[in-house]
Amino acid sequence: MKYNLLLIIFWVCTLSSTAQILEPTRWEATIAKESDTEYTLTYTVTIEKDWHVYSQHEYPEDGIAPIPLTFEYVAEGEGYTVEGKAAESASKTSYNDIFELDEVYFVDQAVFTQKIQVKNPNPTQIKVAIAYQVCKDVCLNENAYFIFDIPALKASTVEAAVFEGNAAATSQIPGIAVPGIVLGNTGVDTKEEETSIPEESTAEKPAENDGLWSIFILAFLSGFIALLTPCVFPMIPMTVSFFTKQSKTRAIGIRNAIVYGIFIIVIYVALGSVVTAIFGADALNALSTNVWFNLIFFTILVFFAFSFLGAFEIMLPNSWANKVDRQADRGGILGIFFMALALAIVSFSCTGPVVGTLLVEAASKGGIAPIVGMFGFSLAIALPFALFALFPGWLNSLPKSGGWLNSVKVVLGFLELAFAFKFLSNADLVLQLHWLERETFLAIWIAIFGTLGLYLLGKIKLPHDSSVDHISVGRLTMGLVTIAFTVYLIPGLWGAPLQLISGFPPPLQYSESPYGVGNRKGGVSVHTTELPDGAKYGTHGIITFTDYDKGLAYAKTVEKPVLIDFTGHACVNCRKMEERVWIDPAVLAHLKNDIVLISLYVDYKKELPLSEQYVSETTGKKIKTIGNKWSDFQITRYKANAQPFYVLVDSEEKELNPPMGYTTSVTTYTEWLKTGLTEYHK
Repeated sequence: MKYNLLLIIFWVCTLSSTAQILEPTRWEATIAKESDTEYTLTYTVTIEKDWHVYSQHEYPEDGIAPIPLTFEYVAEGEGYTVEGKAAESASKTSYNDIFELDEVYFVDQAVFTQKIQVKNPNPTQIKVAIAYQVCKDVCLNENAYFIFDIPALKASTVEAAVFEGNAAATSQIPGIAVPGIVLGNTGVDTKEEETSIPEESTAEKPAENDGLWSIFILAFLSGFIALLTPCVFPMIPMTVSFFTKQSKTRAIGIRNAIVYGIFIIVIYVALGSVVTAIFGADALNALSTNVWFNLIFFTILVFFAFSFLGAFEIMLPNSWANKVDRQADRGGILGIFFMALALAIVSFSCTGPVVGTLLVEAASKGGIAPIVGMFGFSLAIALPFALFALFPGWLNSLPKSGGWLNSVKVVLGFLELAFAFKFLSNADLVLQLHWLERETFLAIWIAIFGTLGLYLLGKIKLPHDSSVDHISVGRLTMGLVTIAFTVYLIPGLWGAPLQLISGFPPPLQYSESPYGVGNRKGGVSVHTTELPDGAKYGTHGIITFTDYDKGLAYAKTVEKPVLIDFTGHACVNCRKMEERVWIDPAVLAHLKNDIVLISLYVDYKKELPLSEQYVSETTGKKIKTIGNKWSDFQITRYKANAQPFYVLVDSEEKELNPPMGYTTSVTTYTEWLKTGLTEYHK
C-alpha cells in the first residue's frame, strides 16, 4: 500500500511538472520615426531565469543544431522594404557537446533593432512574425506577432499592436507582449499589465559562473605548468633567496616576496584587462565562431608549438629586459614592481605560448573571462614565491634544474599542436569544406599523441634535450598513459563515439563514413529487416514512425502500445535522453520490442498542403507546417508545449499512465515504461 501511494504521488508530481503550458518569454515592440521614409523597429524580449533564447546566428545545415531566431515581414516589398538583418544586443556563446558546436544565445533580455524604408505614401501596416526557440531543461518552439501602423505614428516613438497568425489585424492594442502560446483573440485576451524591463539584468546565470570557474581552474593549472619550464622554475630559489638574504630582517624579506607575488598578479591581470578593453567584453565571444579568427589562432598555436618543440625561441626584445632590469635596481616597492615585470619579460619564451593559448580559450567565453584567466594563471605563478619566502626550508625539497625542464616544454608543444587543430576544425565545419573530417582529425591526433608517447618513453630526442641513460618512473607512467590514450583514439576511425574527447573532433556525421566503415548513405546498411509502411530506423536502430496515423495503425496490427515522442531536430535534451537514457539496455529492450515508437518533430519546417492548413482552435494560430501540426496536437490534447515529452497510449489512444518529461534518471524512465506496459497488458 505504501509503495502504491508513493507511486501515485510520484506520477502526480511528474504530471504537474511536465503537462503544463510554459511561457518563459515576454515580447514588446516599438516603432520610431527617423525621417519621412525611414523607421526603426525595436523588439525587446525578457527571458525568465535559467532560460535562454537562440540568436539569429545560422548554423551549418549538415547535422542537428539549434533553431535560429527569424523575423518574417508579411508582404515585404509591398509599400516598404527591410534593410538587412536585425541588429542584436550582446549575446553569449558556449560549446554544446550534444550539437557538437558553439551555440549563440541570449539570457535575461535581448533587444533587436530593424531599419525599414517606407515607399508607399498611403496608409501602411507592417506585420511581423517572429519564430524562435527558447530552452532550459526543455525546449519550446515559439512565435510572437506584431503589427506596426505607420500612419498612426504621431509621436517619435509608438508601441506596436499585436496580431495573431495571419488573421486580420483589427486590434490596435498598445504595448503588449505575446508569449507565443495560447494567445486567443488579440482584441481581448492580450490586454495584460505591462511590466518594466531593466536596462541590464544583474542576475548571473549558473552556466556563466560555471564557465568562469572552469576558465579559472584551467588558468591556474596552466600557470602551475608554466612554473615547471626552464624560464621560470630556476627563478624561484634565486628570487626567494634574494628577498630573504638581502633584506634587513626576515619579516621584511617575507613582505617583499609577497609584494613581488602581488605585482606578478597585477601585471598579468592588467594584460587580461587590456585584451578585454581593446576587443570589448563580448567581441571576443563573437569572434570565437568566426572563420578567420579560428584560422589565425590555428596558425598562432602551431607557431607556439614549434617554439616549445625547440625549432626556435620566442623572445621579446633584449632592450626591454635591460631597461626594466635597470629600473629594478632602484629598490623599494617600485623596484620590486620592475623585478616582477622583468620576470614576465624574461620568461616570455616559455610563458608566452601558454598565456596566448589561455587567452584564446578565454575569448571563446567572452565577458570578463580573459581577466579571470589571467588572475588564475598569475596566482599559480605568484604563490610559490610567497610560500617559499614564508617557509624557506622548503627550498631544499625542490628538484634541481635539469633536462626535465625542457621535457616539460616539449610536452606542452605537443599539446599546443593537438589543440591547434581544434581551431582548424572549427573553420572547416563552418565553411562545410569537408577537408578536415572526423577520420582525418583523429588520424592527426593519433600521430601527435603517438609521437608524444614515444618521446616520453625516450625513443625520440629533440633539440635541447639532454642525454639520459634512463627515464624516471613518473615519465614512464606518463608515456604509458599517452600510448593508452592513442590506442583509445584508434577505434574512432571506424565510428567509435570517443566520449572522453567529445566536442574536440568533428561530429560523427561530419565524416567519410557517417554510418561506420562499410555502411554509407545509399549503400550497405546495418539494418536488413523489412520496415513497415511509413517507418524508418531511428536512434539506436529503433523502428520509428514520424506519421501519427501510420504508427497508430501499425500498433493496432501488432497489438502493442504506442509511445508518442514529442521531440525536435534541434532539441538538446531530446538528444540527451536518447544518448544517456534510451541507450540503457533495459530501456532499449522495451523500445525495440514492446512498444511502437512515434516521434513527432515539432520543429519540422516542411509546409503542409494548403488543403491541410488550418487555424488552431486552441491557440488561434495558423498551422502551416508539419511541426506546427504536431505542436498544436501536443498543446490541444496534452496541455503541454515542452519537449521532450513522452506519452504511452493504447491502440484506442487512451493514456496508460501520466506523461513523462525530461529526466536524467534511467531508473525513473524504466519504471515509467514498465508501469505503462503493465497497465496495457491488464
